[in-house]
This record gives sequence, C-alpha cells and structure tokens, in this order.
Amino acid sequence: MSMLSYQHFPIYAIMSLFLGAFLVVMLGKNRAVRNALAFISVSASLGFLLALVKRVMIDGEVIAYWMGGRVPAGGYAIGIALEVDALSLFFGLLIAVAVFVSCVYSFSYMSHDDNVREYYTLFLMLAGGVMGLVLSGDLFNMFIMVEILTFAAVALTAFRNTAAGALEAAFKYLVVGCMGSTCILVGTVMLYAQAHTLNFAQLSALIAGDMNTATKVAFALLFIGFSTKAFIVPFHPLAADAHGAAPASISVLISGVLTKSGLYGIIRLTYFLFQSMGLGSMQFLLVFVGSLSMFICVTMALAQHDFKRLLAFHSISQIGYVLTAAGLCTAMGISAGLYHAMNHTIFKGLLFLAAGAVLHQTGTTDLGRLGGLSKRMPHTTVLFLIGAFSISGIPPFNGFASKWMIYQATYMKAVESGNIGFLLVTIIALVTSVLTLASFVKVSQSVFFGRLPAEFENVKEVPFGMRFAMGIFALLCVVTGLFPNLVTNYLTKPAAAAVFSVGNYIDSMMGAGYAESVMAAPPAAPVITYTELGCWDPVSWLLILAIALLAVTIVALAGKYDRVSLRPAATDAKHDLFFGGEESVYSQVGGGDLFWGFKHNWRHYFGFMHDLHSGIVNDYALWALVALALALLFSLIVL
Repeated sequence: MSMLSYQHFPIYAIMSLFLGAFLVVMLGKNRAVRNALAFISVSASLGFLLALVKRVMIDGEVIAYWMGGRVPAGGYAIGIALEVDALSLFFGLLIAVAVFVSCVYSFSYMSHDDNVREYYTLFLMLAGGVMGLVLSGDLFNMFIMVEILTFAAVALTAFRNTAAGALEAAFKYLVVGCMGSTCILVGTVMLYAQAHTLNFAQLSALIAGDMNTATKVAFALLFIGFSTKAFIVPFHPLAADAHGAAPASISVLISGVLTKSGLYGIIRLTYFLFQSMGLGSMQFLLVFVGSLSMFICVTMALAQHDFKRLLAFHSISQIGYVLTAAGLCTAMGISAGLYHAMNHTIFKGLLFLAAGAVLHQTGTTDLGRLGGLSKRMPHTTVLFLIGAFSISGIPPFNGFASKWMIYQATYMKAVESGNIGFLLVTIIALVTSVLTLASFVKVSQSVFFGRLPAEFENVKEVPFGMRFAMGIFALLCVVTGLFPNLVTNYLTKPAAAAVFSVGNYIDSMMGAGYAESVMAAPPAAPVITYTELGCWDPVSWLLILAIALLAVTIVALAGKYDRVSLRPAATDAKHDLFFGGEESVYSQVGGGDLFWGFKHNWRHYFGFMHDLHSGIVNDYALWALVALALALLFSLIVL
C-alpha cells in the first residue's frame, strides 16, 4: 500500500497535529517559525480529512486502517486500528475547522502573551487528542486520547495563570476530569474482561445488546466518563469556570471541540457499542439529561454578569439540544442533532471569539462595565450579532434550520409513539430558544449598545487577523443557514445513516459477514428535504413572524434610559407650578430591568441554583459521585 494512499489519511490527520506540537517545542522560539508550524499542522490535518469526504460521505465507504498492517486474524482484532465512517469523519471535520479558525485567531490574540511556544504545543496536543479520539477504532486508545486532551485542556485553562481564578478553574477541571477518565478506564477494563478484546467493532459484535450486570455497570461508567467531557448537567459548572479563565481561542476548542468528543463518545456508546437505543429507557435517559441541560443552563445564563461565563452556560444549553435529538433514536432526530452540533461549533466559536475581542481591547468581560462598543468596534459588533442571531434561531442563520428540525423531530416522536412527554420536550426546546434570544438581547445591549463608558473612549477595533477568523465563522453561519439541503445531503444525512449502520461498521473492520449472526437489518435514514426542514411551510413563516415581533418587543423594552429632568433647566421658581413645587432632582425617568419580573418570580429557583453552584471543588466532585451512583442505579434497575 502506497504511503500516499487515502487509507493512510486518518493517521496523517492525527499525526500532523502531534508532530506539529513536537516541532513547535524544538524549533518554535522564533514567532514566525512557530506560527508557520502551527498553521501548517492544522491545515494539513484539515486537508487530509477533506480528501476523504467524497469516499466516505458521498460514496459511503468505511475506511479501516490497521497500524503495522496487523489485520484481524482468527476472528480476533489484536492490532491498533483507526476506523473512519461518515459519523467519525463528520466530527473530525468539525474539530479540524474549529482548530484551524482558532489557530488563525491566536496569531494576533496571543501575540503579547508570554510562553506562546508552550501555548501552541498544548494547543496542538489538545487538537491531536480529540482528533485521535473520534477516529480511533479501539476503546483503550480512545481512553489514551481522552487523557491527552484532558491534561492539555487543564494546562491551557491555567495558561494565563495570573488571571483571577485561572488556577482554581484548572484544578476543578483536573479533579472532575480525572474522575471522568477513571470511569472510562474502569468501564473499558470491565468490557475487556468479558469480551477479551478492545476493538470497538468486535466489542459491539460480541456484546450485541446483551446487557448483563457487568455490561450495565460498564455502560454507567463509560456514560459518566464521556458526560464529563461533554459538560452536560451536572458537570456544567466546570465549563463556566474553564471558559471564564481560558484564553478565548481555547474557549473555542473547549466549546466546539471538547464537548464534541463527549457527544461522540455517548453516541458511539449507545448506538454502536451497546446497541441499546431501541430501548425506551435509554431514549428516556438521553432526552431527560439533554432537556435538563437545555433548560438549567439557559436559565443560569440569564443570571450571569460576565460575558464569557454567560456564553459558557449557553454552550452547554445548546449541547442539550444535540443530546435530546440524539436520544430520539429516529433518523430525523439524529440528523437534526448532528446539524445542530455543527452549528454549535460555528456560532459558539464566533461568539467566544467576539468575547475574546472585547476582552483583548477593554481588559474586561464584566457586563456591568461595558457598553457602547459598537461605536469603536463596529466590525466585531456585526460579527457578534450574526452569532447571536444564529444561536437564537433567527432565520436565515444556521441555528434556525437545526432547531426547527429538532422541534419537528420531537413533535413527530410524540405523535408516532403516543408519548405526550416528547411534546413536553418540544415545548422545553421552544422556551429555551426564547430565553436564549432574551439573553442575547441583554448581552448585545450591555456590551455593544447604549452609552460608551469614558474609560473605553480610546478603544479601537481588533487586528485584522482576529476579524478574519471571526469572519470565517460568520460566513459559515450564513451559508449553512441559507443552504440547509447541502448540509443535510452531504454531511448530516450520511452521518445519520452511519449511526444506524452498525453492521456495516463491524464488517468493515472485522471482515464481511462477521456481524450477520448478531445484527438485525439497520434502519435507513430518509431523505430530508426543504419541506421537512420547514423552510416553505406556512406554519414556519408564522413562527418567523412571531419570533421577529418578540425580538422587536424585547429590544424596545430592554433599552437603557438615561435619568433626565422632566423640566427645562432653570434657576427661578416660575416652573415649580408645573411640578408641584418638588425639586428637579426628584423629577427623573428611571431605568428598568427587562428580566426583573422573571428573576423575581423565579427567585426561589435561582436561590436554589446559586446554593448548588458553590464553586467548591469538593462539591463538584460530590456531584460527579452522585451522578455515577444514579447512573449505576438506572443501569441496574431500569435497563
């Protein structure tokens, strides 16, 4: 086999990142050399994956690569393998694009930091770890990649260790992240003890949905382990702390890359390894946790006063959409979830980069101190608004298409199953979207509009490199929203079909016919058209109008009003007749808080959530243990 054969591209996509990390350490003292090495590494990784799109996404091929040519012998897989189907390539492309844009942004954003060589080394190690995880065909090597990405992420969270809370956030991440990694390791060992193999495809074939006691315990451990990487409830406070401390370019990777590694692990776990998504109890687990993450995190976002922490909670809220859609176990649900996972990487990346631009120029992310930056940073303002419209589900941006599919998928599940609970999920998703819009009206007004504080009078627009990186994400927000058929036909539909093609995945790795004795015929993903997306349905246009009217109303009510006198300035008393003789200092127009009523009516809820989010690492570790205990009980009693 030639070294330039496409069969080698998966290993090249991973090793180009790790090799880049090594070369940056060795040769990266000079800024130009360091930047060039990082750019070449991320570009090469993206290029190798793009070269596989036709074969995997269009032709439906599954690529199996065995290191050292050690193919399965005697019905057992011993060697280390990479396997690329449409699902793993889909996530690999999301990771590669996010890493590429973040790298371009870093050239300007990190230019004045110390230890930048170490930054790019850790940056590339993190990227390589996540890429290795999604392309791995071996459960133990997935664990190895989890370890690499976890420690790289911890170090990058603490990179600006002089910033308030950076070391504390990194320590919290280290403690809970290691607990999650330990769960993955123990779950892997338990599966190996039963099946005597670590190969993902062979494990899937041998387990074949047989949920005995040991398998159920292993599932609970693996599920909690990957959940810590996705930051879903109850692990969401880690994301807020990490995002608040890490550089904005790393926030892009935490939100757009690390969370996807956890989602990928959960999907592989439930659909492929345990083949358990046909169980109503498993669907309930994913939908319940996803809905909980959606609602809790969006309400927590409304209560934030820090730009990056607000974005962090919104990030996990959007991950809740993806997990909920994946839990439906329908072709449209999976397609919608994957579409939203892609959109999440794009619009959250854009929003975090915009927050980084604000921090870079003003030195703060405190919403109470900011305001009026549109006068000094117009390009950043426009780019931020594109991201805000996208995450809020405003057409024609990408968030609308994927959210509409999720609404439709949950509603159809309710109709087809006769379970009214799925209709409740639809309502939760809609309410979450409205609260997301309300939150970003607050952010837009607090940061970019209103009065410009005197301390920011001399603020200027960010360098071109940072605007260029944000522009890439902004363009993708528009393109993937205007052309949803291209996204579904060439990206999400093949990936969704791969989710249900477990037998093909196993046979591609182990040889034709290996899975026949344990696999039923997998369901085929349907063709998804514009009509199914709702783009030409009159009901969708009614929804668009309602959202537009709501947005206008919120903007009209959310303005910051100056305290001005109700009478003309005068020194004599002849005007007092019109004011009842009161002093003009008392004749003022007061401001209002758009969310005061919401916060007041929900004050007990917010008080309870405030007590839970103590910020103490011992409490977060206890949350992880409680979550593991609940997962074990659920697995042993319900599954």
